[in-house]
Formats: sequence, C-alpha cells, structure tokens
Amino acid sequence: MLKLANSDVHISKSPDCVINNHVVTNGIESFTGLGLDCESCLYELNTPYIVCVICNINICSSCFAAGVEFLDHKNNHDYMIFDDNFPLFKNSSWTAKEELKLLDVLIEYGNFDTVTRYLSQRTLEDVKDHYDYFYLERNGSDLLPEFPTKHSLKFKKIVPYRFSLNDVHEPPRCTPNSFGFHSMAGYNAARSEFELEYDSNAEDLICNLKFKSVRRKDPDYNLVSDLQCAIINSYNRRLLERERRKNVIRNHGLILVRKVIGWLHRYDMTVTRRVYERICRFMQFYTGMQFEYLMEGLHRAGELKVDISRLCEFHKKGITTIPAAQLYLRLKQANDHSLSSVKNFQNNNQFNWKVKHSLASALLLPASVKKRCAFSPLNIIGLPGYEKLTAKEQELCKNVRLVPLSYIEFRDILINENRKVGYLKLQTARRLLKIDVNKTRRLYDFLVQDGYINKQ
Repeated sequence: MLKLANSDVHISKSPDCVINNHVVTNGIESFTGLGLDCESCLYELNTPYIVCVICNINICSSCFAAGVEFLDHKNNHDYMIFDDNFPLFKNSSWTAKEELKLLDVLIEYGNFDTVTRYLSQRTLEDVKDHYDYFYLERNGSDLLPEFPTKHSLKFKKIVPYRFSLNDVHEPPRCTPNSFGFHSMAGYNAARSEFELEYDSNAEDLICNLKFKSVRRKDPDYNLVSDLQCAIINSYNRRLLERERRKNVIRNHGLILVRKVIGWLHRYDMTVTRRVYERICRFMQFYTGMQFEYLMEGLHRAGELKVDISRLCEFHKKGITTIPAAQLYLRLKQANDHSLSSVKNFQNNNQFNWKVKHSLASALLLPASVKKRCAFSPLNIIGLPGYEKLTAKEQELCKNVRLVPLSYIEFRDILINENRKVGYLKLQTARRLLKIDVNKTRRLYDFLVQDGYINKQ
C-alpha cells in the first residue's frame, strides 16, 4: 500500500507497470528487491520503506522514524510509503513481491522449477499458468512487450517416429547386387538416387528432339511451337511424378523394407493385413506422422473391439463387474493348468494300470489316450473376424483350433466350389484347402449339416 502524508497529490494504490524490476508509479520510478540502499544509512532496504516525493530518494523506516535530515532532504517533506504486499494485476492473488521474485528468478535462471523453490507456496502449474496468462498473453498490462505470434509459444506434444533418425537420414550403403541392395530397391545412398529410376524411359521424349528455328511469318510457326512445348511439358510432368514418388518413399521411410514390414506386422491382429495393405495406398496423401496417427487410431479401435468382445463373453457368463472378471480369469487359468496336468498324467504309461497287464494294451493305449485327450480349445475371443461368426461357428473354431479369418476364407472357398458344380465331395475339399485332414473333415461335416454345401 502507498500512503502519502502532508500532500494533496493522489498516489495510486498499485504500480502502473513493472519493467526490469523497476516499479513506475505516477512517473516515480524506484527499484524493489536486493541491491537497493537507504540514501541516509546506506543499508539495504527492506519493504516497507519511505520515498521522499520532493527529493525522490529512498529512506529506510529506521531513519525516517528518527527524523534524519541529510543533503537537501528535510523531515517535513511530503513522502509516500512503498510496500509490495498488494496484488499487482487485477483478478490475481499474486502480490507485487511475488511478481518481482518471479521475474528475477526467470531472468537469472530461466527455469520454472527454480521459481517454485523461491515461492514455496506456489506450485509449478500455478507458476506456468500465471506467467502465460499475465505476461505472455499480456492480460496483466498493455505496456508489456508483445510477441509476434501466439502459436510460437505453444509446444506440440512430441510423438516418437517409428524409425530412429540415424536410420532415416543415413540408410545403409550396400554393395551392388547384394541382398541389402535389392531390399532397398536399388537405392544408392552416396548419390541419393536409385539405380533404376521410376519411369526410366521419360528421357526418350526429348533425347531425339530437335528444335527447328521457324520464322514467325511461317504459317506453321504456332503449330510447331505448341508441339515442342507440349513435349517439354509432358517430360516435366513425368519428372515431377518421379520426384513425388521419391518424396513419398523419403517421408515414410519406405526405403527400409524390412523395418516397414515389421512395423506393419504390429497391426496383424487389430487392423488385419487385408485392410492395412489397402490403406498403405493412401500414404501418398499423408505425411509420415499423419499416416502414423491414422494407423495408431485404427489399431486402438481394434484393441477396443477386442475388449468389447471379451466383455460380451463375460456378460454371457453372468459376470458384470471387473473384479469378478479378474477372478474368473484366475480360476480359469488354474483350471486349465490342472486339466493339463491330468492329461500329462494320463499320457504317462508308467502310471497307467492297464499297461502293467497287457503288452497289447500298452501298444494300443497311446493312440486311444491321444484321441481321448484332445487339444485344448483355442481362445478366439477378439481375434480378427470373430464378430462375423455365428455362435455355432465360434464353437467350431474353438474346438478345431481355426482362427476366424482362416475359417471364413476356407468356408468361402468350399461354398464357391459347391455353387459351381452343385455339390462338393470331401476329397475335393481336402484338395482345395490343403490343411490337416481331420480339420477339413470337421469343417466339411459342419458346412453340410448347416446347409452351406451339398453332398453328391
């Protein structure tokens, strides 16, 4: 608070602005903070202190209370009391002392974390928000310097690219005709070009082109000029297309073939190969980061579909809470482990009493036991194509251990063959599918039973 004595001059409650730790109030400029001394005793000033309006000098509270007079200053001069314990900006809970400390520390260290050490009552987020709102966005005072653009102060979230910078900027230098050379499509890193350019016959357009000097008065002047310009423009368009394809390869890192293929395999279970092979055609319309965002978004959508499928299965079993689902999974895992132990025990001839009585039984038992102890069902919940199957088809895929997409592909092959001839033999089905004969037989019987195909 500023107080004025022995004068009718009006002094504002708060300073008009703060520039370089100098407080300017109604034309009177003074410095607050360390390094400001009393003009009388030369000791460092602490707030509150006295400012003589007539002499424009600073006096500590002790000298002022003692009525000290020095130089041209008299103890009856008009004065004001300077204190920094007041809000500097409207709608702000920060005092002027805190504002000065904020600016001092930022100028000296340039670190918001250090500010919080000096202002222990303020959090890091409070300091950042206050500085952005009142200083950078100039909501505190119009006298603060204006920045050229507001967006230059906003930092976008950094998303790591799928390849390291060393791999992108410096491809491996492979010798000609080597495996690495062919896997990089003939790219030569030293010359930054391909051994065989795209549309390598483009130069044939102009290699034999001879420009004839035709006079303007010649009736064929315009026709010849237009033809020559059309040829040059066609050549330029083909060069632009060549450069465009190079930019696509460069922006998406496609020169590293094995890394690209490995990256795409990440989406086999969510986006599926059939879908991402089609989406890759649209790389040319995106930057590398934009296409990465697109694929990650589809990948996340696929993960959500898997989670939804699992929740639906839990709901069918009467499970309606997450803790109950977690308990069910633990019990199911323990049950599967117990069943596996039982099967291993049954397959061990040493502990089977039938083996001790007959050698023939010992020879026949493994096959019967193997037939009885079938493989455990395949967990297909959430796999690509799972939602396209009926309940019966889902059960078939679990027992036969077929992934949904493979089942759909096999089913369509057999149905199409049945439509061509009007019927389908088991032998023909085995020849078309070329998978395990037992799986083919069960799939064939299921399709016949449900009326998808007809026997002869």
